[in-house]
Amino acid sequence: MSGSNPDPYEDKLTGLEPGGGVPPGETPPGEASTAGPQGHDEGGPRKGTQVFWLAAIGAGVLLSLLYFIGYIVGFFD
Repeated sequence: MSGSNPDPYEDKLTGLEPGGGVPPGETPPGEASTAGPQGHDEGGPRKGTQVFWLAAIGAGVLLSLLYFIGYIVGFFD
């Protein structure tokens, strides 16, 4: 089954290499650059909030680990 090419401007394509590739610099960048100043401050969470959540997660992991070790040893039958 062959169909016609849906691109009406096929003869006006520029920069195509053999095989359909394009050389570097022929196409625009994939996304806009955000490296410049944004005009406002992001204002992330405070340092204490991060420490609290890391400590809470660490305590939960430690308690879970101790529970499973106790279960394996035989404290919780």
